[in-house]
Amino acid sequence: MRTTTVLFDLDGTLLPMDQERFVRAYFGLLARTMTPLGYAPEKLLDVIIKGIQAMVRNDGAATNEDVFWRVFCEAFGEQAREDMPRFETFYRNEFQQAKAACGFDPRAAQTIHAIKDKGFRVVLATNPLFPRVATHSRIRWAGLEPQNFELVTTYENSRFCKPDLRYYEEILGKLQVQPGECLMVGNDADEDMVAERLGMRVFLLTDCLINRQAQDVSRWPRGSFDALMAYVQELAAQK
Repeated sequence: MRTTTVLFDLDGTLLPMDQERFVRAYFGLLARTMTPLGYAPEKLLDVIIKGIQAMVRNDGAATNEDVFWRVFCEAFGEQAREDMPRFETFYRNEFQQAKAACGFDPRAAQTIHAIKDKGFRVVLATNPLFPRVATHSRIRWAGLEPQNFELVTTYENSRFCKPDLRYYEEILGKLQVQPGECLMVGNDADEDMVAERLGMRVFLLTDCLINRQAQDVSRWPRGSFDALMAYVQELAAQK
């Protein structure tokens, strides 16, 4: 089956980053911003982590957004929903400082544009743990725009998370494509390469490699953006 669609991870793939450094910067900014509203920093970060864990375990009965805020309000009370606009403002403003914890690779945008020029559909398949406003910001930090992608997964429009295969199945359903038509590109050997189990092609971008389970990565096509483009050229020649 010919490849028609390329799915890209964001963090560590299109946007270079050390995940631990980024999370420290992000959580620090969030705690500093929300403390004046009465959120004790330690409890706030503990609840954020519990909300993330709940989204990862989401069974699809609700959106990730609904799951997160259910956990948040269980800890802080339903009145916490009144602060949702302030969280949105945080992501539009203070969160932008977290860009300093990320890198930048111009080849990311060049690769997306080159792949689209070859006629492929392009999707941003980032783990949908963030709201749309935060995801769009990180897309721009990578030198791209949200409209460069046919679909961007966020916690508002997703009901599953990586590495749950239902996350990828949800994308396939929205795009009305078969797994064999798709290539998944990511830097995480566990969360991104798992798409192969559905029948997708995969490519492991190794510049910011994450391999928690010490998997044998030699079984997958892999390398930097240059190697990715060479691989996509091969796929395009088969169209």
